[in-house]
Amino acid sequence: MSHPSHGKIPATVITGFLGAGKTTMIRNILENAGGRRIALIINEFGDLGVDGEVLKGCGAEACSEDDIIELTNGCICCTVADDFIPTMTKLLEREGRPDHIVIETSGLALPQPLINAFNWPEIRTQVTVDGVVTVVDSAAVAAGRFADDHDKVDALRAEDDALDHESPLEELFEDQLTAADLIVLNKTDLIDADGLAAVRAAVTAHGNRRPSMIEARNGAVPASVLLGLGVGTEADIANRKSHHELEHEAGEEHDHDEFSSFVVSLGAIADPAAFVSRLKNVIAEHDVLRLKGFVEVPAKPMRLQIQAVGSRVDTHYDRAWTPVEPRGTRLVVIGLAEMDEAAVRTAIGVAAEAASAKA
Repeated sequence: MSHPSHGKIPATVITGFLGAGKTTMIRNILENAGGRRIALIINEFGDLGVDGEVLKGCGAEACSEDDIIELTNGCICCTVADDFIPTMTKLLEREGRPDHIVIETSGLALPQPLINAFNWPEIRTQVTVDGVVTVVDSAAVAAGRFADDHDKVDALRAEDDALDHESPLEELFEDQLTAADLIVLNKTDLIDADGLAAVRAAVTAHGNRRPSMIEARNGAVPASVLLGLGVGTEADIANRKSHHELEHEAGEEHDHDEFSSFVVSLGAIADPAAFVSRLKNVIAEHDVLRLKGFVEVPAKPMRLQIQAVGSRVDTHYDRAWTPVEPRGTRLVVIGLAEMDEAAVRTAIGVAAEAASAKA
């Protein structure tokens, strides 16, 4: 399938909170692209391009390694001019232009500045936002992580002064929903029918717009559903303002530095099961939002991929180590800005030593 040279290249923006399942969904798109050549732009949060490595290992014909571009210089909503625009310009100058562009934002990015970037003169004549897809971790919402329960907040305010300040995580979740053309309620297999109904109600309560909403398990949504929405979202950005933009319009100060990210590098882990068990305690004790990376296991030719969202930790051997890449254990840790990095590093190191000593 070739893209008409006179038409605009459609771009799909996939956003969603940490661990919602964006990378899994994109991998599914690449493996079922229906003949499209897809260019993928990944805005990784942190210094280790974990998502890019996962997607490069998928072997999909629709997207070669040259078509996967990682933006690792920080949150894409803050680096549009310095990072995203030059990347898009280079992509559009290629001899073999893509049929479709898929952009995975960091789980911590505001979608609105990115969407607005498609109105820049260098971009708007060549590319249009086919649609914004927001992926929701249904299990997390069902557990009340982002429930908008005003009665409960009012009842607890007298006991907790901190509740006078709106959670930045809840703002971010709401901004991602506000930007959406399609909301994917992912991980529905982890909740029952009543829980799913509650998730739908909670998501709907976060805005006046009513984008389409579908359900998914393991990010399995047909590419034909995600691509080809034909919205042209950049023309409607004025109706999708984020909290950040609304606060600036009101003349309020806004602190965007609400998250921190760092990489922990370790040696091989002899007992990965014990390491994962201890990691769960570290995550809970230090309120780590997200942990992801790769673990080297002695005598194993494949690397162990690890993905943690809250207390849920998933692992699997994703691919063999290549002869030229350095082996080792490398983990990206993401949390709120006040997270004690030194304490988390020490705790993970202790967990690794204990797991290796046990073996």
